[in-house]
Amino acid sequence: MKRIKCIVVDDEPLAVSLLGSYVEKIPFFELVFSTENPIEALEYIQKNEADLIFLDIQMPELTGINFMKIVGDQLKYILTTAYSEYALEGYEHNVIDYLLKPISFSRFEKSALKAQERFPNEDSKNSHFFIKSSGQQHRINFDDILYVESIKDYVNIKTENQEFIVLETLKSLENQLPENFARVHKSFILNLEKIEKIDIKNVFLNSGKEIPIGETYKSDFLLRLKK
Repeated sequence: MKRIKCIVVDDEPLAVSLLGSYVEKIPFFELVFSTENPIEALEYIQKNEADLIFLDIQMPELTGINFMKIVGDQLKYILTTAYSEYALEGYEHNVIDYLLKPISFSRFEKSALKAQERFPNEDSKNSHFFIKSSGQQHRINFDDILYVESIKDYVNIKTENQEFIVLETLKSLENQLPENFARVHKSFILNLEKIEKIDIKNVFLNSGKEIPIGETYKSDFLLRLKK
């Protein structure tokens, strides 16, 4: 999964703090810089890599529109403002979405998914991804994952040596995993390369873990094994 490097630029401190906290809740986002000063953001961009900017349109030192004219299409933008009349002007630039303040997390999450679609999926090239668990970012190698289990609003990512409890849905995580992972049950995704044997009702992993095969997923799972 490509982690999208994000910048937050807003002249209101509370907005910077709120958007920064939202960014950190999205597993495929990485907050690399935040500021109340658009000039500082321009200086950061000149020296560092970034992909996406959450940009306030109305700022006293430099408007968001003029900011985009300076930076150009090297980055993508999600605009934030309290004034809906700016939306059409913003969309003339390389803008993914437009967020009207006050911004709820559910609305922010929709923008995040739009942004993910605009960046190439590099799962096939990458050997790892990052997840947030217990307040920290953890690097997990795909090859180390045995299975993923749904636990209410969380998922448990079980590796050969550790387990990580993550606030995320199984469906969302399934979309981030490479092709050698398969959903075999409403509560389980497993690494096909870790299978030791199967019978009509269960999959047995080489770690000794026994995972049930759900009827809904059985035909697709067996077809995957044949391929």
